[in-house]
Amino acid sequence: MLNFGLFSINAYACCEPAVAVRVARAAEAAGFDSLWGGEHVVLPDPQAPPSPMGPHEPILDPVIALTYCAAVTTRVRLGTGIIILPQRNPLVLAKELTSLDRLSNGRLIFGVGVGYLEAEFRALGAPFEARGAVTDDYLAAMRAIWSQEAPAHIGPFVSFKNIQARPQPAQRPHPPIVIGGRTAPAFRRAVAQGQGWYGVALDPAKTGEALAGLREAAKSVSRPAHLGPLEISVTPARGVTVDADTARAYAALGVHRLILMPPPKLDAAGLEGFVGDVGTRLVGKV
Repeated sequence: MLNFGLFSINAYACCEPAVAVRVARAAEAAGFDSLWGGEHVVLPDPQAPPSPMGPHEPILDPVIALTYCAAVTTRVRLGTGIIILPQRNPLVLAKELTSLDRLSNGRLIFGVGVGYLEAEFRALGAPFEARGAVTDDYLAAMRAIWSQEAPAHIGPFVSFKNIQARPQPAQRPHPPIVIGGRTAPAFRRAVAQGQGWYGVALDPAKTGEALAGLREAAKSVSRPAHLGPLEISVTPARGVTVDADTARAYAALGVHRLILMPPPKLDAAGLEGFVGDVGTRLVGKV
């Protein structure tokens, strides 16, 4: 059975607390398995490719927004889609995500990517050229602080020992890690380190190409047995009408979850209508 997630719970109309509550509860009631929030700390002004958002389009911090949604729901999972890891301090982020996982009773999905907006990196003083290597080092550090009894990590960008950060996450050894991105390094990172992979703005043909890339990556990197099968999540491209046949086409390719993105200009009633329509037509039926 194909699962359905809802994207942009931290953006546009959902930046208003009352709207976020209505939409989060409606999605849970409609049978969505997860709520997802993306991340941009700052945006280029004026908008410059490849930025998907204009400089005045609103977006909240995903961890805070998802924690807010956790307080008004009971079942639906809470996914970061994605956090730009090399822009963050890994131990501060690990504490924030642990707090969300604990307060939600173990509902966090940690989606992570290396980022792509150089202007954003420059404004934050983060290393753009080394972002892939930084991501790998930070992930290792976060796994250590989350899972080890005596946490220690010695890496090129972060090192620590003789510290503790309690409590550890509700999910053991740590929340599931989902790797975003469609580059060869991202595919290798997903195979080697992720419980899941997340692709954004993909039609079925592009999804098939990405899955072929993941299979190719699996030929060159080993996958630890404890990670289990790689869970595939996809947000369809804008303009793709997701009816039952289209959803089945994604599922036939090997997709486990479709994370649907509503049109950005919808108000609270429009978002509730979008969620209800998907719940009626697709959730539990594909």
